[in-house]
Amino acid sequence: MIKNNMDKLIVIVGPTASGKSDLAVEIALRLRSGQATSAGSGQAQKPAGEIISADSRQVYRGMDIGTGKITKKEMRGIPHYLLDVVSPKTDFNVTKFKKLARKKIEEIISRNHLPIIAGGTGFWIDSLIYNWPIPEIKADKELRARLEKQTIEKLFNKLNKLDPERAKDVQAKNKRRLIRAIEIAIATKGNAPKFDLLAYYNKTKTQIFEINDKKLKIIIIGIKPSITELEQKIYKRLISRLNQDMIKEVKNLHSNGVSWKRLDDFGLEYRWISRYLRGKISKDEMVENLYRNIRKYARRQMTWFKRNRNIKWFNKPPKAEDYLKRLLNI
Repeated sequence: MIKNNMDKLIVIVGPTASGKSDLAVEIALRLRSGQATSAGSGQAQKPAGEIISADSRQVYRGMDIGTGKITKKEMRGIPHYLLDVVSPKTDFNVTKFKKLARKKIEEIISRNHLPIIAGGTGFWIDSLIYNWPIPEIKADKELRARLEKQTIEKLFNKLNKLDPERAKDVQAKNKRRLIRAIEIAIATKGNAPKFDLLAYYNKTKTQIFEINDKKLKIIIIGIKPSITELEQKIYKRLISRLNQDMIKEVKNLHSNGVSWKRLDDFGLEYRWISRYLRGKISKDEMVENLYRNIRKYARRQMTWFKRNRNIKWFNKPPKAEDYLKRLLNI
């Protein structure tokens, strides 16, 4: 039985540059303000909010500007988790994310606080909140080395033969994810646990996240600006990041031992800037490719999220904020 804010799990999703992180902080601040007010009035204390990041690149240390990682100043005193978890030379996957995120949720609710998940990595978010059965397959370095030499098209065809169902949902242009999917398909002989996305999304009208003996009602909020507005935000943010020494950040990562290949595998900012630094493309080509590929990435994110009918969409963060304030009575 869902009783109050402490029995909810708030999830904020949307494409890159849509304003997810700022919205999560605003809601957490309002919860903290409400907690102080209720304590002073002698009323039952309201829960404070704590934020768990769900971004597959923000887990890496030193990858700050390129990933749009929230700064200490922008956090405004609100606790944030699953940022700067590992070195970019270390592999980090959905299985590790799910394990760490569940632990953080457990800790947050033990303090009678409200967990807020914010991020744009849809597969990670869904694997967590719907508890998808992700196989724990260790990395096979020899296999990965062989697969790295193949083209994206050959990798996709290989996965399609090994596991046609997984091929339907994998990011077909993401070499790193294709290789991981093939690795799992080979290890499980094509019998990796399957999950029907629509079945999970539409299982019940009220979706519940279970952890230990707790049941939390899942509330998913989506931010979806118009295409024109989103593209403007993406371009403005791109130029701002370049002015904030994003190129220097990539250069420093390489100087600290992150290989060019590894940087290329991270995609987007790290791929195109590393190619520019190696003299493979001009600065204008770097900016042009970045802008085009970030827009494509935003479309892929929306393709994933649109399948979930339980997401309540808003075209602007303030509208989503007003809705959550009413929902949480803050």
